[in-house]
Amino acid sequence: MSERLWQVLNPWIRFPESLVERLPKSDATIKRLNYTGGMSSDSKTPTGPRVGYARVSTRDQNLDSQIDALKAAGCRRIFKDTLTGSKADRPGLGEALNYLREGDTLVVWKLDRLGRSLQNLIETVKLLEARGIHLLVLTEGINTNSANGLLFFHIFGALAEFEREVIRERTHAGLQAARARGRKGGRKPSLSPEKQKMALELLSNPEHRIKDVAQGLGVSERTLFRLRQQMSKDDSET
Repeated sequence: MSERLWQVLNPWIRFPESLVERLPKSDATIKRLNYTGGMSSDSKTPTGPRVGYARVSTRDQNLDSQIDALKAAGCRRIFKDTLTGSKADRPGLGEALNYLREGDTLVVWKLDRLGRSLQNLIETVKLLEARGIHLLVLTEGINTNSANGLLFFHIFGALAEFEREVIRERTHAGLQAARARGRKGGRKPSLSPEKQKMALELLSNPEHRIKDVAQGLGVSERTLFRLRQQMSKDDSET
């Protein structure tokens, strides 16, 4: 099963050797993992319904085949996104994430329906994990209600860690270069516009704890508090 998952992820990523060495290579290894993420081995069995999400990215595609497959998989509620002018605009996914509860399963036709980039995919997968939501990818055999599913979350946890290390190294190198040119380093926003929109959508639901949302998006709780305060300030000024 592990080999199949590597085949699915291979088009997305060229794994650095240092990262590959840290990832489990067999199902026996998976069972020995001391996994401490948001989805524990004690909560592998879904307790809620299956919720579908469908998305098209070009004008030549349509949602019919995806929706038919999601219905056949037992999804009674399906959220969808069609082609829009903005790549970051995915209201259907935001609604789906807001609707999902712990123990539910998010079902997609293919993994690339869940994210347009590796970074976006990592953010979404980690958010699902932090909230105890399972993921089922129909065409690629990914089901987090299995030992292989723990491998899937473990891989994306390692990818998120690797991405943070790369960002830290690039930031450090950029600051050194800026100082060498006589400039001081500035602080960029830690949340992209897409992540801000997703955070506000999730925080609008009182059942979502700010701690879980922060963990899923890979930011501090203080960042989300500042975002919410800024949005409240902007609303009061309009």
